[in-house]
Amino acid sequence: MALALAVAMRPLAAAAADRPVRIVALGDSLTAGLGLPADQAFPAKLEQALRAKGLAVEVTNAGVSGDTASSGLARLDWSIPEGTDAVIVELGANDMLRGIDPKITRRALEGLVRRLADRRVAVLLAGMRAAPNLGPDYGRDFEAIYSELAARNDLLLYPFFLDGVAGEVELNQRDGLHPTAAGVDAIVARILPKVEELVSRVRDKRVM
Repeated sequence: MALALAVAMRPLAAAAADRPVRIVALGDSLTAGLGLPADQAFPAKLEQALRAKGLAVEVTNAGVSGDTASSGLARLDWSIPEGTDAVIVELGANDMLRGIDPKITRRALEGLVRRLADRRVAVLLAGMRAAPNLGPDYGRDFEAIYSELAARNDLLLYPFFLDGVAGEVELNQRDGLHPTAAGVDAIVARILPKVEELVSRVRDKRVM
């Protein structure tokens, strides 16, 4: 009987494993693609890069310009639909730019991560760095949020979302804050291995 059941379940397990991995990119204007056409924004470019590697994925853009970590938490339920397998969390830049107390940012991201864990959604946390003019104490407290949250909750961590792009004039728009299409390409190229690891986590969980 047990053998028959196992044989009967194999097609279902195979179908689940083959279903595209549904990823939501939850973030601010850096995710939304402020100043860029929709097909040049981070989520669209990331989906293209993953599919070019032969990975069946769907990446949804849930970026909202101006969002803080608290704003992202407030809209989490309607931004992350049922059936989502994984979320890339890119929040905190606006908290830093507004000088919001890092304790507030930490509480919001903790709440967000906890609710995603309750839904059994895999998470890749994309970190942010603080501007030097905010002072060393602020920078230390703010930047520590990401590594500590990732370690405590067994999350994948990409330490700095704008790595290789921040401060590079040719990769940023005139405001010096938002990447150009070439800047998005640079972000995708650097973060891609971590996102591939995220996809692997989802697939491993499906076959357990």
